Amino acid sequence: MNKIKLKPEHFMKEALKEAEKAKGSDEVPVGAVVVHSDKIIARGHNQVEILNDATAHAEILAITSAMSFTGSKYLNECDLYVSLEPCVMCAGAVLLSKFKSVTFGASDPKQGFIQYLTPQNMVEKKIPKIKKNSKSRVL
Repeated sequence: MNKIKLKPEHFMKEALKEAEKAKGSDEVPVGAVVVHSDKIIARGHNQVEILNDATAHAEILAITSAMSFTGSKYLNECDLYVSLEPCVMCAGAVLLSKFKSVTFGASDPKQGFIQYLTPQNMVEKKIPKIKKNSKSRVL
């Protein structure tokens, strides 16, 4: 029996359903789902106000749940669908989790991480009084 492969639109709709849950709780309406082998294994929506926790973003909650489900600290066989572009904190968590792919529904020019990935702030700055070897020795 052939298994029907679900389309990305299906998973984004599920992330949007999670965002609706957040909106209904007077949270910033962001939702996320983690998908493994075409199945949703974790869901999350913003719960910052409910939990009184600035880190209770949809992505963080979904990632934590997915790691508990898989028993792994890496989600390299999983895809993340999130309704809004992740903030810098969530983007860091996404990178550390090693997702296979990340899809977000809308850009966030105010809080989204992409605005911070400009070449200007990614250049090595030369500090004359510090020798190159002393910097790399610490690392």
